[in-house]
Amino acid sequence: MPIVPDVKNWTWVTERPCPDCGFDPTATAYEAVPALTRDSAARFAEVLDRPDVRVRPDDSTWSALEYGAHVRDVCRLFDVRLALMLAGTADGSIPRFTNWDQDETAVNDRYDLQDPARVATELAQAADVVAGAFESVPLAHRDRRGERSDGAVFTVDSFARYFIHDLVHHVHDVRG
Repeated sequence: MPIVPDVKNWTWVTERPCPDCGFDPTATAYEAVPALTRDSAARFAEVLDRPDVRVRPDDSTWSALEYGAHVRDVCRLFDVRLALMLAGTADGSIPRFTNWDQDETAVNDRYDLQDPARVATELAQAADVVAGAFESVPLAHRDRRGERSDGAVFTVDSFARYFIHDLVHHVHDVRG
């Protein structure tokens, strides 16, 4: 069954608490993002070991496996985008991220048919890589910017909070 695409603009989670998962960006220090990233991957490893990992709870919600594959790809994508922000552009303009359609990726990459153990391993690796990338950003570079294809602009600092909300929220989705 196809999932209705999520077209909400979630950028508000960099400014105020999420009423669904409880994530509070003002209470989350940048320095906490790497540990929260690794913790989210560990929590997903537990979820991906469940016997019902492929079962969708309803017609409009991904299975835990699909969420796990999505979170893995989010970690990979944010690592690339963070590198773009830190590298900057030759002309000094704000780096612009190409659009990523998460729902199209889920269908094209057949998230629903992937091996849960492999997804858990790849998620742990991707989480560790992006956590390390966030850890390595010097304080002086946390104001560097990047722009999403829809015009939303992030600093490295707000980008870190936007990223970790996604992981925390999806842990909530599959464990709640």
